[in-house]
Amino acid sequence: MPLLKTEQLCVRFGGLAALSEVNFQIARDEVRAVIGPNGAGKSTFFNCLTGVLRPSSGRIILNGEDITGLRSNLISQKGIARSYQITNILPNATALENVRIAAQSRRHAWNMISHHGSFADINAKAEAALASVGLLGKAYDLAANLSHGEQRNLEIGIALATEPKLLCLDEPTAGMSAAETGETKELIHRIGRDLAILIVEHDMEVVMELCHRITVLHYGRILAEGTPKEIQENPRVQEVYLKT
Repeated sequence: MPLLKTEQLCVRFGGLAALSEVNFQIARDEVRAVIGPNGAGKSTFFNCLTGVLRPSSGRIILNGEDITGLRSNLISQKGIARSYQITNILPNATALENVRIAAQSRRHAWNMISHHGSFADINAKAEAALASVGLLGKAYDLAANLSHGEQRNLEIGIALATEPKLLCLDEPTAGMSAAETGETKELIHRIGRDLAILIVEHDMEVVMELCHRITVLHYGRILAEGTPKEIQENPRVQEVYLKT
């Protein structure tokens, strides 16, 4: 059984079909990229999977359970986490506080009386998430004072603290220096050993190096799927996207 699949997934905005009959599957141990020209439907697809948008028709199945149309917080609880193209952190909180909020959402109901320090398991989980993205040494730094690359990786740490089965990364290397991009590629490669990762990314070098398989969207439909080598050699993909 695939970890996640979509069946005839469609999204329409008035007369415009942003997604049309998308049938997609991702395995439990897979790193998959979704690529395509601007307007291909990549963001719409991500937003459907994570509950930001409700599909017009079709189904989304996670671990054998139909999650179509659930709110984003419920989908997060089911096991899908995401980062955003624009960094989405609390800048005036420390790195540890950012991650601890996510960890607490999984371990305990909100408690306005007990001090957060009483939840040792939450602190341990938050520290482990920071360590996994290389930021444990900056746990008490304000998020606003981290570099751009560190902020993007903090966002991945926040997602990991929710204990996802599927991690969706939207342009994870956007705006990064070459050195930061290299570090983030290494991070994604490392965490991809333990969970499924779905990436929307324009940097083809990142995609070709990291991903087991690639899905190409074009005008809201799947144009091609395959290994990086197969996608690079696909004439239709070359024509509409890779321009080689």
